[in-house]
Amino acid sequence: MSIEREIIQILDANIDVLAWDQAVSRISQWAQQHQSAYVCICNVHSVVSATQEPAFAAIINQADMATPDGAPVAWMMRRKGQIVQERINGPDLMWKYCAHAQATGESIFLFGGMQSTLDILQIKLKATFPALKVAGAYSPPFRPLSEEEDADIVQRINVSGAGTVWVSLGCPKQERWMTEHRGRINAVMIGVGAAFDYHAGTITRAPLWMQQRGLEWLHRLCSEPRRLWRRYFVTNTLFIVLAAKSLLLGNKN
Repeated sequence: MSIEREIIQILDANIDVLAWDQAVSRISQWAQQHQSAYVCICNVHSVVSATQEPAFAAIINQADMATPDGAPVAWMMRRKGQIVQERINGPDLMWKYCAHAQATGESIFLFGGMQSTLDILQIKLKATFPALKVAGAYSPPFRPLSEEEDADIVQRINVSGAGTVWVSLGCPKQERWMTEHRGRINAVMIGVGAAFDYHAGTITRAPLWMQQRGLEWLHRLCSEPRRLWRRYFVTNTLFIVLAAKSLLLGNKN
């Protein structure tokens, strides 16, 4: 199903101009047709990584939809003319879509995360969305899947009848997994990063006031400084430098 897109280039990544209802509607249209598609949720780390890794830039730019997750990404889009562009982030998109899927009778599949997280997440989903159909859930091992294991999970997802597959493997692993499985999995794959942990409560999400002010990254950094310091300090600095250069040069592609 062809959907007309409006795209703005942020550094080397093509990001869709979207409102929340458009994002949900597009995914739903594809899901109803069991179209094999994938959606990238793009924050600062994603768009900076795209400038450093051409292969990763290609994954984002070949996606069926790429949303502006990080507040700075949405801000850049506003500076380039989309003055009302909001953040379309993974955790909120997943929750909004679950409400939509419950109303329409669509089923979803959960792929990624630890088994303990998936167990808690399914309990939370059942409590919040009693009529939501969770067609399946799978926690993959940390090692690469064998060809047989991979074929088995593809079959399991396709047989489940799920219209969407919510993929929580972290960036860039989830984006690579989705592009490798487009054309094999008959559903829309959406890479949502730490969304499973947020909704399960195994990782505490930033307070709403921090989310609204673009400070969610600071909350995560304070929560996991050893693991995330490089991502946020180095990547955020690179984004500021590259974004300033883009704006000064008048790059409004």
